[in-house]
Order: sequence, then structure tokens, then C-alpha cells
Amino acid sequence: MKRLLFLFLTVLVTTHTISQVDDPDMMRMYEVYTYIDRMYVDKVPNQKISEAAIVSMLEELDPHSTYIPADEVKQANERINGSFVGVGIRFNILKDTLLVVNPIPGGPSEKLGVMAGDQIISVDGETIAGVGLKNSGVRERLLGEKGTKVKITILRNKKQTIKYTVTRDNIPVHSVVSAYMVDDKVGYIKLTNFSRTTKDEVKAAIKKLKKAGMKDLIFDLQGNGGGLLYAAKYVADEFLADEKLIVYSEGRKQPKSVLKADTKGDFEKGRLIMLIDESSASASEILSGAIQDWDRGLVIGRRSFGKGLVQRPIELSDGSQLRLTIARYYTPSGRFIQKPYEDLNAYRNDYMERFEHGEMMHKDSINLPDSLIHKTLIKERDVYGGGGIMPDIFVPLDTLEYSNFYKSLSRSGVINTFSLAYANENRKKIKRQYNTIESFKNEFEVDEKFMNEFFDYAVKEDSSLAMVEEDYAISENLLKIRLKAMVAQNIWDYQAFYQIFNVKNEIFMEAYKTLQTGRYEKVGLN
Repeated sequence: MKRLLFLFLTVLVTTHTISQVDDPDMMRMYEVYTYIDRMYVDKVPNQKISEAAIVSMLEELDPHSTYIPADEVKQANERINGSFVGVGIRFNILKDTLLVVNPIPGGPSEKLGVMAGDQIISVDGETIAGVGLKNSGVRERLLGEKGTKVKITILRNKKQTIKYTVTRDNIPVHSVVSAYMVDDKVGYIKLTNFSRTTKDEVKAAIKKLKKAGMKDLIFDLQGNGGGLLYAAKYVADEFLADEKLIVYSEGRKQPKSVLKADTKGDFEKGRLIMLIDESSASASEILSGAIQDWDRGLVIGRRSFGKGLVQRPIELSDGSQLRLTIARYYTPSGRFIQKPYEDLNAYRNDYMERFEHGEMMHKDSINLPDSLIHKTLIKERDVYGGGGIMPDIFVPLDTLEYSNFYKSLSRSGVINTFSLAYANENRKKIKRQYNTIESFKNEFEVDEKFMNEFFDYAVKEDSSLAMVEEDYAISENLLKIRLKAMVAQNIWDYQAFYQIFNVKNEIFMEAYKTLQTGRYEKVGLN
């Protein structure tokens, strides 16, 4: 309540006295607060009411203006800042046990000798094994202030107990999770968000791939919900020549702001393909829109989310944060790609409506009026605004291998937990036999013995997951590749997952085929 009152009084003070307030709406809000404070029958729940009032105000504006309570701000900023403070492990909870999947390279745990496969059984003397630990509980115990210490006890190889005192430190949160050579000329980069470290991560990935012989690049933005506007500008600058407009924005109280390419990029020449889908949003749309508008590369996939609004974080007096929409952004050709949000319920259910309408399967199901057509700036190709970035090459959602049995396995989580358990049990053997991701990818076989072990595990976890032969025949290849990719991820990292599973990513495969068949040039790009 005090925070809400502070907002009211800020306006009132600027007008010197309450009686001089010209806005009757602001006066009415203050009057309501005053009567509640003076006359309500019970003790007023100040925090609950003030936060409800703030949330309600923002809901009347747009879907992306949000309020973050003080105790959630730190976590909310981690992806944007590109780091957090902790002990430096990638973990999973397997059968009520906290398992170290991988120590983060250069982090405090790795430096002390914590290893993949270690089980953390106690933290600061508190037993955490077998007590129903959740992910939130792990964060509460292992995250903290930089320089503080935490004592952990680990069980290694189910027999050796080791105690460590770990000093918490800054741990990087990478936005580039995979960068590898698809063949001797084609490189691939997977970007999951746009943070303060994205610029340097992308630059390093491009240099690494160019050193390996990259001539063409597939840049994957599928599922990337965005992040910092300036991070999108820096990434676009890697691909666009100087003085090329990347994005501009303006709002009721915000003057027009223009961002242009102004530094020499590391991949301004060479064939470039951006991958997007229905979950690619915000900064992803800024980047792919700029590449498309300047005919610098092709955009392949499905229509993106459609978020064309810019938020500014505003710190409030108690440490909470307001992320307020202050402007609209436009692509270089002048496209405003925000989808309509007058009906907030329809806005939130847009993905399902697209699916039911058939848009995920058929490009012809997308009906955009001619008034939304814009022209690209070099080749004058038709592109659309008004609801996301429309790809140059549409790729329908492929569900042919998604049998009911496969869907049940996916929903149950047994694919993930089995892969983690298998990797943990066979880690040394696999690393010894396959010393690189490439050798594992080419030589490891998901054979009958492996699959029988998986099916036995699934039934033990849930008797309803008994193998259905007809469904398995439909999904066999997809299931085997996913299991193999998940095992590789748990032995190495996310790079290994994408390197193996991308053969089942229809958008990636269409991009690769486009480069191999000359379709890239047929669209008019070179």
C-alpha cells in the first residue's frame, strides 16, 4: 500500500497540494486509499493490496508491461545480465538426489574438483538427499552473495564421501549454447536469448567457425524469446555493413531513436540463414527483420511471435521493478510487427489458435491484408508487418512421428531422467570410448539392448508407459535420436544435443537443404 501511495503522492507533490490535483482519476485513487486506511474493519494487508493494484494498472496497458516483486528481481535479471552468483554447477534432481550434470568451466566448483556425476548429499550440514528437494530448494541453498561460502558434501561413485567449502562467484549464463560445423563449409550457431554477454559470445562463435572453414552460416533463433534491444543491435552489426539501419523506435514520451550498424562485422559476407518459429520474439524479430529487410540473408521457419514493444526497467524504492512499455520498434523497411492485443485472452492463446487454424501446417492459412505489405530495401521483395516476421521459406510443423506413445513418454519426463541416469552410470565408459562429440555422434548406436533398458525403466517409473508396438514403429527413429542427443548433452553439454538432434529439426534441415540445392540463390540473394 505504501508503494502505491508513493506513486500517488509523487504526482500530488509535483502539484504542491492535494486540492490542486487536476486529474480526477488520480484524486479518486488517493481518496480510496485514504478511506481504506482510515476505516477498513481489519488490519490492511498493505503489500498484498499495493501489488494487486500495480498489477491491475499494468494489465490495462499492454501484455508486456510487468511488475516484478523485490524478491524476484535478482532471478529475473540473471538471463539479461548473462550471469548469476553461485557455486557453478549444472544440476538435475534424479530420484530425489541432487546430481551434478556438469561443473561449469572456470567456476568455483570445477576449480575445487567437483565432477560430473557427483551427488550432493548435504549443504551446510543439512541433509538434502531423499527429502523431496525441488529446483527452488537448490537455488535457495546454493545461490547467494559473491564471496560467501557454502559447505557441501558429495558422494562420488556411490562410495566415496568428499567435503568441499565452495566460495560463491559470478557464474556465466551463456546465450550461445551451440556453435559447430555442420560440414566443411556450413556453420551453425544456436542463440537462446539476448543478454549483456551475447555480443562477445556471438563474435567468438563466428571467429571459431570461420577458423574452421565456415563460408555459410545457419543462425538459429527458434524459441528465442528476446532480451536486450542493444544486444540485438550488436548481433545484427556482425552481419550488416556500416550505416545500415537496424531498428528504430518511438513512443508518446520517447523521441525517435535510431540504431545503425557502425562497426566492422565478422560475417558481413557469406550466405546467411536465420531460423525462426512461433516462439521467436522481440529481439529475435529485430534481428531477423533487419536481415530480411536488407536482403542480407533468408529467414526460414514459421511466423514469429509478434512483439514490437520496447520495455524499460524502472527500479522502485523498495527494490521491486517495473518493466514499462515506452515505445514501439520498427524494422528498417518500416514494419511494426506487434500483433494486436486488444483482446488479452486471445493474445495469450494465440499459439493454440494458430495451431487450430492450421497455420502451423499450411502457409496458405495465414491471411494478412495487402495493407501490411512492405518492400525489402535492396531486392524489393514483399515482406509483412502487423503480426510477427513472416519467413521467406515456410516450414510446416512436422508431427508425423509424434505418436500417442511418444507424447506420453515426453510428458512423463522419463526420456530426460533415463538419459541422465544412463549417462551417469556409463560416463567413464562413454568418454573413454568416444573422446569427442563427433565420434559419439557417428559411432554410438542406440541398439536393442539400450532400448530394452529404456522401456524397462519407463514401466518401472509409470506402468501406463508400457511400449505400444504400433506407436513405437511410428516414433522409433525420433525417440532413438532424442535419447542419444540427451545422453550426449549429459556427458558433454547443449552443443552435443543440437549437433545430434538437429537432423530431426525440420526448420534446420530445410535451411541446410536450401544451401545445398541452390535455392538460396533462386530467391534472389547472393
